[in-house]
Amino acid sequence: MAKNKFHDGPGPSQRQLRVGELIRRTLSEVLARGDVHDPDLNRLSITVGEVRTSPDLKIATAYVLPLGGKGQETVIELLARNKGELRRMVGKKVGLKFAPDLRFRLDETFDRMDDTRRMLEQDAVRRDLDE
Repeated sequence: MAKNKFHDGPGPSQRQLRVGELIRRTLSEVLARGDVHDPDLNRLSITVGEVRTSPDLKIATAYVLPLGGKGQETVIELLARNKGELRRMVGKKVGLKFAPDLRFRLDETFDRMDDTRRMLEQDAVRRDLDE
């Protein structure tokens, strides 16, 4: 069975976590200020929930969600369309020797939290928890 280098092992290193957080903050600031030269992207409010980097820091996957959760596919398309400009901005502000290739995915954390909350509110689950 082949191992997936992103999910097996001890987890991300301190460096991966630190760089991921720097990239997350930088992307959030750039998107909030509307620094990108794309009016379609600048019209949207986008939350950058997390950024995970590969062990060699060459790939950074940003987990994003539009405010209100509407237009998710459009947000991913717009970010992908502008990833070259975003990569240059991130590289300049974060100060890495090489700017990582940016990838964008929908942040499903909020959906999972809602599912968990709904599950915990079920009568059968509440009964089990109370015992």
